Amino acid sequence: MSKRTLKRQLSLFQVIMLGTAGTIASEIFVLTGHAAGISGSASIIAIIIGGFLSFSIALNYSELATVYPETGGALTYVREAWGKGLLSFLVGSMDCISSTFYCALSAIGFAYSLSVFVPSLPIVPVAILVIIVFTLLNIRGVSLVGNAQILLGGSLLLMFGIYIVYGFQSPTGFNVNTLFPQGKIFQSGSIWQNITAMFKTIALIYAAYVGFEVIADDAEEIRRPDKNIPIAILISLTLITLIYSLTMTVTMGTLPADSLAGSETALTDAIAKFMPKGGVIMMAVAGLVATLTSVNSSMLSATREGFTLSRDGLWPRGLARLNRYRVPFMSVLFIGLVSSLITIIGLVDFLSFITSAGYLFVLFWSNLAMIRLHKKYPAIHRPFKAPLFPLTPIIASLTCFIVIMFSDTKPLLFTMGVIIIFAIYYYAEQGVSAWVLSHKSEKLPGRSRIIVPVLDTNAADSLIGLSAILAQSEMDINICLMSVVTDTLANQPELHDQFMQAINSQRKAVMEKFIHYAVERNVPMYTKMVSGETLVRSIQEEVGIDSNTKLVLARWPEKHMSNNFSEEAIRQLSREIKTNLGVFVDQGLSQIQTIMVPVGSGLHCRMAIHLANDIAQQENAHVDYVRVLPASKDVEILEDQMAHLQEVVITELGELPPNAVLRLLFSDKVEEALLAEMNESPYNLIIIGSADAHELNGHLFGEVADKVAEAAPCSVLVVKRHQSATASWLRHQVKRLDR
Repeated sequence: MSKRTLKRQLSLFQVIMLGTAGTIASEIFVLTGHAAGISGSASIIAIIIGGFLSFSIALNYSELATVYPETGGALTYVREAWGKGLLSFLVGSMDCISSTFYCALSAIGFAYSLSVFVPSLPIVPVAILVIIVFTLLNIRGVSLVGNAQILLGGSLLLMFGIYIVYGFQSPTGFNVNTLFPQGKIFQSGSIWQNITAMFKTIALIYAAYVGFEVIADDAEEIRRPDKNIPIAILISLTLITLIYSLTMTVTMGTLPADSLAGSETALTDAIAKFMPKGGVIMMAVAGLVATLTSVNSSMLSATREGFTLSRDGLWPRGLARLNRYRVPFMSVLFIGLVSSLITIIGLVDFLSFITSAGYLFVLFWSNLAMIRLHKKYPAIHRPFKAPLFPLTPIIASLTCFIVIMFSDTKPLLFTMGVIIIFAIYYYAEQGVSAWVLSHKSEKLPGRSRIIVPVLDTNAADSLIGLSAILAQSEMDINICLMSVVTDTLANQPELHDQFMQAINSQRKAVMEKFIHYAVERNVPMYTKMVSGETLVRSIQEEVGIDSNTKLVLARWPEKHMSNNFSEEAIRQLSREIKTNLGVFVDQGLSQIQTIMVPVGSGLHCRMAIHLANDIAQQENAHVDYVRVLPASKDVEILEDQMAHLQEVVITELGELPPNAVLRLLFSDKVEEALLAEMNESPYNLIIIGSADAHELNGHLFGEVADKVAEAAPCSVLVVKRHQSATASWLRHQVKRLDR
């Protein structure tokens, strides 16, 4: 795995309900009356034609989503056809923003529908509450989203089934003479007027058919995508076409088109006639449920599109982060926040234009992408092939063009404005990135430093060499080889000559190492001798003098050596120093070809990931990022844990480097698994992060880190990233909640 991947856990039934129930929204309740006002009884034919034309897009999406069963939908297809450029950015961004606005609109629609039952209901707070609920639901996992859609969608389909059955059976319901007064389908005598009215009606209701797009947007989380995606798309569109056409037939066969024209309550008006007892309430509840299914499905689409844009580097990469449920939680939070802001700032009505026009823009380019992909990759494996190619993408593209031609100009102009804004942002971001990159390369070295306390010059070679490798990995780092003289030793007159001789000898030895490593590694390096009350105090004061100190790199305490750090000194440094700390166990580190990094969920192990990558790049070394799991193995758990390991590494490094491998080890004791792996594999260096301060339990850096450092057959670097006491406490509380 070289990139973040989502977990396949949606069943066929869940996907069908996402496509079906997610499509049935307020449009069918509101647009029925408007359609009747445009083309009268012929609006039924327009509904059927709209569904038929939608099948061309559905067939195209069925093929594309099985060839590229990844999250993102149209963005993925355009990217594969034309690359990661402006067009893929615009298509993905418009798709995401359209779904986001639709999510906000549906939440507002729910609040207004509920206000029919509770007149004093505050609209905006209720809409935001709905968005928050579905945001939390999405964060917990896509399977919960699918289950919610089954529950909501099942009840919605049941209520529409009752409406249709009662409408046809009731003597006060459907009547052919009401549907076709005087036996005529078209009320106008002019053929051109009838055709124009039909096209206007198709343009009006066309966006109500494209809900199946959520299936393609979430293709990466669908089980058996090669079979389930086409089945789900085609079944859901078939159900939608039947429900829309039958509902329209019942409604217009119950009440004359003249009385329905322009009505936004056409369905409740009709059911009040043939099902007076409880019918209106049932359809009002159906409207509530329909808005909730739309919130659910549109949020799923928007978050997966945002995740794909981020994963492709077109949006900020932080939005691609996954949580332990393999859900892009940062993208979910972002979409939830934007949807809430739309409802708060009161732009919902105006920005609703982008929903239909934005979808048309996306659908148009995805259909053209299919034609290009057939030319670009004629021999690629296609689990599902759209019949009559290239007729299907041509029909789909022409349909989009016709709908655009007969649509209101206001949403089209607004959509064009949004596209222009996105294009300006794209080029501005490209320019800023280029400017930052060029100025970064112009930085002079020496802005930050690594402090290496040299207490024993005879045993400092590997320590200084390691610091030189780290400094070499960044151009603005230099090394300070620091000799420390304590006040206690300096203030003994009787030992003055012996003291000065030792100082001069140490200076000479440090200078020799300085010359050797400064020349060999070509890194800025200088020596410094400081005095202070204690060893630790001297280092603390030196760090305080220069806030650009990036790392203090010291040797591991050895009890039998007096000229080294004591355990108490290391413990005090770890507790009080206001910079990153690395403590090195030298087992004769002469070269670095293989590195192991145990990866947990803590802050300090993430520092270890970065340092290992820096060293590996300089030394052309191989890195094993490992995670230890209990001895009992479950296939699904293994998949999740490997994905989580990948997520941690990619979050820190931006990608999985080609010289790195992800591995899972199995043992009930972490340190035993790590030590056993070290004894079996020829590692040169282990870089391990400290435990959090709340988990030390008397150890220097935690039980696992201490045991590995003391028993490893190779050199070990234990690291601890600096964080304030407040930040440490907050992280501890978050970990407790997560557990």
